[in-house]
Amino acid sequence: MSDEQRDVDVEKREKKSDPSKVGVAAIKYIAYLIIFFGILWFLINYVIAPLF
Repeated sequence: MSDEQRDVDVEKREKKSDPSKVGVAAIKYIAYLIIFFGILWFLINYVIAPLF
């Protein structure tokens, strides 16, 4: 009976560092950084620069 109980308690756990999820997150945050620096570049060149 203890063998049956032991089989029930075993459960499959998913890895937290799944490479596909890490890759998707990396691409997402790199895209955020590109957009941020693009907006910053636009502001510096076309909004702030003409003021000086």
